[in-house]
Amino acid sequence: METDVLKRVPIAEQDPKVRAANFDEVCLGYNSEEAVAEAGRCLNCKNARCIQGCPVAINIPEFIHEVKEGNFEKASRIISEASSLPAVCGRVCPQESQCEGQCIRGIKGDPVSIGKLERFVADWARENNIKPKAPEEKNGKKVAVIGSGPAGLTCAGELAKKGYDVTIFEALHEPGGVLVYGIPEFRLPKQAVVAPEIENVKALGVKIETNVIIGKSTTIDELMEEEGFDAVFIGSGAGLPRFMGIPGETANGVFSANEYLTRSNLMKAFDEDYDTPIKPGKKVAVVGGGNVAMDAARTALRLGADVTIVYRRSESELPARVEEVHHAKEEGIKFNLLTNPTEILVDENGWVKGMKCVRMELGEPDESGRRSPVVIPDSEFEMELDTVIMSLGTSPNPLISSTTKGLDVNKRKCIVASEDNGMTSKSGVYAGGDAVTGAATVILAMGAGKAAAKGIDEYLNGNDR
Repeated sequence: METDVLKRVPIAEQDPKVRAANFDEVCLGYNSEEAVAEAGRCLNCKNARCIQGCPVAINIPEFIHEVKEGNFEKASRIISEASSLPAVCGRVCPQESQCEGQCIRGIKGDPVSIGKLERFVADWARENNIKPKAPEEKNGKKVAVIGSGPAGLTCAGELAKKGYDVTIFEALHEPGGVLVYGIPEFRLPKQAVVAPEIENVKALGVKIETNVIIGKSTTIDELMEEEGFDAVFIGSGAGLPRFMGIPGETANGVFSANEYLTRSNLMKAFDEDYDTPIKPGKKVAVVGGGNVAMDAARTALRLGADVTIVYRRSESELPARVEEVHHAKEEGIKFNLLTNPTEILVDENGWVKGMKCVRMELGEPDESGRRSPVVIPDSEFEMELDTVIMSLGTSPNPLISSTTKGLDVNKRKCIVASEDNGMTSKSGVYAGGDAVTGAATVILAMGAGKAAAKGIDEYLNGNDR
């Protein structure tokens, strides 16, 4: 297969008009010939900046070299040394701002499609039943992991590789955290991709107990004092949604993006065979501009709604990945930018009937360096709607921190933990991911889980000073 080294090998996707009406995966992935050709574009840099851009430090040039040579199993082994969830990361990581953003090829052309190659290798390994190797011996020490999302799964996998006896405690009835309840099927298939990745973690010897709510079913103090766990990692995520505090927000037909996506994903509300309906709405506004907003909007579209994104800044400041915005536009989602809601309009029966908004313009930069939106006088207008989905970010649920002695949190109710090793104010307790940072990306949560595993290993071996 001939390629232009300055341009990445194109990847097949479902037609936008077709995919807008189904929940099948949008991107179809590389075949082996395409993967080998794309891998051939890699310069195999000695000072590989792409590795520095990867939060879990995958040896990217080495695994891509093996793909180029057709050694897919070896490529899989190289990736698995650093990552427990390669098929997930290959699909949902913001590679454009991480590994691919550092790629030398990108200076004069397209960066190498590192994420799509990682996805290819992970999918090939799954289809060919390549499993990670469990350690031959246990070291006799027990670690509890709270939460089975990307941070928890990564921490558990890393510790299991080192011989620890690891148990994950998950509050919901299925493991996977945000991977199963937050990210839609069309971006991350649950049974085809997420479930096998979780099985790979279990193959390392990790046990998973579902329907266990830490803070209610049991506490961290009880795990350590009564159940013999030598250390605990908190990777419970940030599942508490934020709202605007405007009139009408408690009306029927107002959802948090969390609830909307959870009902659709984990409870399979999109499937008529499941008794967990969701009112999809005919005219839906999604307030927010991040990846979760795009996910909620594209889900509502697939459930039959006419959907508009409402965001108070400009398109260049949308925090969502460029790819997600592009896909949303292709599928027919409208964008009402530089617009901010001021009130949800409610009918006599308590249901949403519309939303009052004002137009915005960008003023001076705020503390983050982004230009602050300010209201344009006399710009109020109304949108006719029957559903509003608020996607304004999330905070950690305070249940764990409020039931654990000596665990410090900050003013946002996030657990205070070291960036380097996840150490908290409580001896033997480590934390990472969204429970520490607030809502962020899957790969950053994985990086935190990996760092905490190293910290826990050093602590339990007396080398953390």
